[in-house]
Amino acid sequence: MREARQNGVPVTVLGGGTNVLVRDGGIRGLTIRLAKSLTKVEVEGMSVVADAGVLYPVLANTTAASGLAGLEFATGIPGTVGGAVYMNAGAYGSETGEVLDWADVFRAEAGEVVRMQNSDLHLSYRKSILHEHPDWLVLRAGYTVGPGDAGLLKARIKGFRMQRMNGSPNKPSCGSTFKRPPGDFPGRVIEAAGLKGTRVGNIEVSPVHANYLVNLGGGTAEEALELIDLVRRTVREKLGVELESEVRVIGEP
Repeated sequence: MREARQNGVPVTVLGGGTNVLVRDGGIRGLTIRLAKSLTKVEVEGMSVVADAGVLYPVLANTTAASGLAGLEFATGIPGTVGGAVYMNAGAYGSETGEVLDWADVFRAEAGEVVRMQNSDLHLSYRKSILHEHPDWLVLRAGYTVGPGDAGLLKARIKGFRMQRMNGSPNKPSCGSTFKRPPGDFPGRVIEAAGLKGTRVGNIEVSPVHANYLVNLGGGTAEEALELIDLVRRTVREKLGVELESEVRVIGEP
């Protein structure tokens, strides 16, 4: 990242690439994918430290096997530790900010690594201060968890996994498309607007879960963006509900 900055090369950082839509013209410059690179997990007492490239379901399984409770929800998030900090990712009524202590963040403009405490990260629903600083990169994160029974924690994770498998489409998608509107769920309002099964080209509002836009094969990013706009406009007109996209759009047309 230092060398790219010195040479004027734009940098795009990906965790696992989930909740990301790459436009059809691709990404210029350097793309860094952390998954399968920074993958170390350290457990000491009730403290857990995980590199940014650790897959969140792997972290859930690792802590549960050690009899540590608090990260079971992470099994329902197919991203990485870094992405989860960036998005304050959550599932099943829990979110990252509830168990996160700190994150080590590389700030490219200063060329230094800073340990940012939970409060410094300004975590809110699917958002953090990192959204305002695209040249900041999460390197690792520290969590405080509690004691638990390994067998019960593993069973809970298995239940979450089955719930996800039964409630999510098995076709390619960017995951959840829209954030929760106040007091409601995006899948419910999209379905209530009669949009399940709606298609633009080969991108479809999933009949399984309306908050997933699935690629039926050969669909383009521009079709996905057009369908996102169509869903937002229709829900606004029919129900008066404003949906905000959860998907990070990167790249060029």
